[in-house]
Amino acid sequence: MLAQSLRASRSSIARVARQQITKRTFIAPTAVRRADLVQDLYIRELKAYKLPAVKPTDAEGHVQAFSPPKAPKSPEETDIANELKAYETSTVEVEGQAEGGAAPVEESWFEEEPEEEEAHH
Repeated sequence: MLAQSLRASRSSIARVARQQITKRTFIAPTAVRRADLVQDLYIRELKAYKLPAVKPTDAEGHVQAFSPPKAPKSPEETDIANELKAYETSTVEVEGQAEGGAAPVEESWFEEEPEEEEAHH
């Protein structure tokens, strides 16, 4: 009896072992998550961080006070009238006419200047 029970137990153990081996081949092993102390501390500190309250006076040292630009000065209308009168009374200058009525002096535009002689070294 003892021999039969040993044979039966051996065959059952072999059958269970074969089933376990086949199960292991079909199931992909998962990596065991190891505790990362630095990451846990970092995440805990991020969750515990509170933003400081923003005050309206915080920007005083960093931003200049706004001052609107000065309005441009308007031209005085009396000056414009005087300038217009001066323009109207001025004489028109026409090229080729002399002011005193004298004949215009002809100028030679294509006059060549004498070349300077270069000193030889």
